[in-house]
Amino acid sequence: MIAKQLSVFIVNKQGRLSEVLNVLKKNNVNILSLSLADTTEYGLLRLVVDNAEVGKEKLNAEGFLTELTDVLIVSITHKSGSLQTLVEILSNSDVNIEYMYGLSIEGNNAFVVLKASDNKKADRIFSEKKVKTYSNEEILKA
Repeated sequence: MIAKQLSVFIVNKQGRLSEVLNVLKKNNVNILSLSLADTTEYGLLRLVVDNAEVGKEKLNAEGFLTELTDVLIVSITHKSGSLQTLVEILSNSDVNIEYMYGLSIEGNNAFVVLKASDNKKADRIFSEKKVKTYSNEEILKA
């Protein structure tokens, strides 16, 4: 199952992250997970939200540069070696992981967000290996 990630490019200056979060708050867009990386000039905020299209529309209206990206949200057992097993599944199938970040931990399960070089192939491989992936809507119910 392919999910949508909302990416926001923000100038690396005090208060800009707060402005992005305020736009999402005002428009009832709930953040499920995020990753923030920076350089000296800008930041890249990657978000999994409950409504990526609305988030993109509202942030664009406020002058933010945004992009929607296909990603996979994957459930793994919360125990040593589970992430390595997940990575190995893709590596053995010639699929590269471009980036990854954690979403949450619930009981015995953890969730990660990942962008692969070929998301559709990765999703098919995960399905064949009985690895559960989630859409934005499904992760709200997990």
